[in-house]
Amino acid sequence: MIAKLMDERAILHRYKSTSHAGVACALMVVGTFAYQYYGKGVFRIDLAVIALATAVIKVGFLLWYRFRD
Repeated sequence: MIAKLMDERAILHRYKSTSHAGVACALMVVGTFAYQYYGKGVFRIDLAVIALATAVIKVGFLLWYRFRD
């Protein structure tokens, strides 16, 4: 029963949607950081750290999968 509901396409769609959600959240953090910095003149270290960590994790996984496959 579950095998019929969770075939390969459903798993691939889940992976893609999770990836797109992560990118969308990262763009929102970067956008909020840019608004705070350029619009209000406030440097928010917490937003900068989240944006940097997201970029490092994304590139890290990209390299991991590139060299492991």
